[in-house]
Amino acid sequence: MYIIPVLIIALTFHEYSHAYVAYKLGDDTAKNRGRLTLNPLKHLDILGTLMFIFAHIGWAKPVPVNAMNFKDPKQDMAKVGLAGPVMNLIIAFITAFPIQIMVVYFANRAPGQFALIMWEFLLMLFSVNLYLAVFNLIPIPPLDGSRIFYGVLPQKYYFKVMQYERYVAFGLILFVLIAPGTLRKVLNTLVFPFRETFLWVADLVVSVFI
Repeated sequence: MYIIPVLIIALTFHEYSHAYVAYKLGDDTAKNRGRLTLNPLKHLDILGTLMFIFAHIGWAKPVPVNAMNFKDPKQDMAKVGLAGPVMNLIIAFITAFPIQIMVVYFANRAPGQFALIMWEFLLMLFSVNLYLAVFNLIPIPPLDGSRIFYGVLPQKYYFKVMQYERYVAFGLILFVLIAPGTLRKVLNTLVFPFRETFLWVADLVVSVFI
């Protein structure tokens, strides 16, 4: 019930962040193609969204970026790649606070129907943004983590690794399709410290004021 609006929020802000950082670094390609916007229709990919709903792994339309417009193409591409996952982590962190407020609320009274709906929506928004961020931080193309990885890779290895980018990306897609259960286990392990830290900080702050 909540997965579609949650995906719209998570994917839209993720892609907008890529476009915004690219624009700030000197590349207006995304802006000129209408991607520097929070209009979800400009970012969502139908097949990618369906994959999210049914396979729990999917994608949005990649933001077009022309690295030649950057002062430092290698480093600036890494910053653009990092922007999307960081935005998802920010959304998850912010969402942790109302979640912890509702934990206190539920401890003192029986929740109404609207409170339960908000609770389930916030939990899903929290989880989806965490998983989207962590998945994209994996340093494998075509994920955002690969751009970050290339940014710290010594120049002498950069072009050698780039030669195999297409094959690695194809391998990742095959792995997602063949072993989704294994991928979920890996993601669960990687997400755990982020989830626990965000909820712990939120609980600490909420306990001070409530």
